[in-house]
Amino acid sequence: MGGTVLAGCVEPATTTSGPTMLGSAPAGGPTSGPTSGATGGAADGSGLPAPVQPSGPATVEVDVATLATGLDVPWGIAPLDDGRSLVTMRDEARLVLVDADGTVTPVTGPGARGLTDVVAPQGEGGLLGVAVFGRTGGGLDVALYATTSRDNRVLRATLTGDALGPLTPVLTGIPAARNHDGGRLAVGPDGYLYVSTGDAGDPRRAQDPDSLGGKILRITPEGAAAPGNPVEGSPVWSLGHRNVQGMGWSPDGRMFASEFGQNTWDELNVIHRGANYGWPLVEGQGGAGEGFVDPVAVWRTADASPSGLAVTDEGVYLAGLRGQRLWRVPLRPAAATDSDGVGEPHALLERRHGRLRAVAVAPDGALLVVTGNTDGRGDPRPDDDTILRLTIR
Repeated sequence: MGGTVLAGCVEPATTTSGPTMLGSAPAGGPTSGPTSGATGGAADGSGLPAPVQPSGPATVEVDVATLATGLDVPWGIAPLDDGRSLVTMRDEARLVLVDADGTVTPVTGPGARGLTDVVAPQGEGGLLGVAVFGRTGGGLDVALYATTSRDNRVLRATLTGDALGPLTPVLTGIPAARNHDGGRLAVGPDGYLYVSTGDAGDPRRAQDPDSLGGKILRITPEGAAAPGNPVEGSPVWSLGHRNVQGMGWSPDGRMFASEFGQNTWDELNVIHRGANYGWPLVEGQGGAGEGFVDPVAVWRTADASPSGLAVTDEGVYLAGLRGQRLWRVPLRPAAATDSDGVGEPHALLERRHGRLRAVAVAPDGALLVVTGNTDGRGDPRPDDDTILRLTIR
């Protein structure tokens, strides 16, 4: 559908406002496996990161085409191997499938009907994240993050064709509120399901190890705490988060997460097993001396409000809501001496498509970007909301 909206455009790096680069977080190995842990500093014994150059270019060329239009508050997107994408509609509590040609097909079946009974949209809550984590027979195993009248929870069902089977709750009791509900789901390189949660309006939850709020959780597909978590029997993988809504892994296993700040700094973090990211005691940089992990990049909240996140072999891409742009953070090559290294961020699509809610990598390597202009905070255009297809060159 649509056509080329922006062809062969070289987006300039942003240097005068927006991102501020920080020192890397404490050195640590990839967090993708159950036994990953910290590593030492530079080989010379200094403990300082070794200097390395970004592996990706400072700027990229971007071709943009409109894939689908007329979506009502789309939130999560999960590209499928057959070229379709599974998309959640936050406020309508329903799922749609978007074909490679832009055709939008509603998901039916008992699970789809069950979503309208279970989900209780309120504020930023509703039907949020979606992830595909395996196959059952001829169907796909799907995880969904849903706000109910009592909590946020992770649901499981099987998608066969365009029909969703019965829903099974696998993780319940995640704090819910009108704001800060987290909601992103992602399958890690280790095969486990990662769940981002918000503090649900009570910052104290982020530092409470017994609360599921303000955390990144790591669970099995059945909802149990995954083997190798920092505390046996607990789903908590990392803590001290305000409202994480983006997660992804680089090819070398580094886990990245985007986080909404309060009034000052939005963050891009590298997530380490069992690490504490400081909220509400620290916003942005300055927590390393107190045992917290500093972000690898920060933005003023007016320039970002980062929601979904995608990682390719050359960069981390963050969808900006309030900032109305797609931030690209070039990746540095992985090394035990500098596992958190990234290059200088720069902005793409700046104020061209309004608020950007989610970004995902399609099987062919293209980026799928979901706009967020119909969420009550944007300025919808006649064809909003849309899914854009970006080819990065």
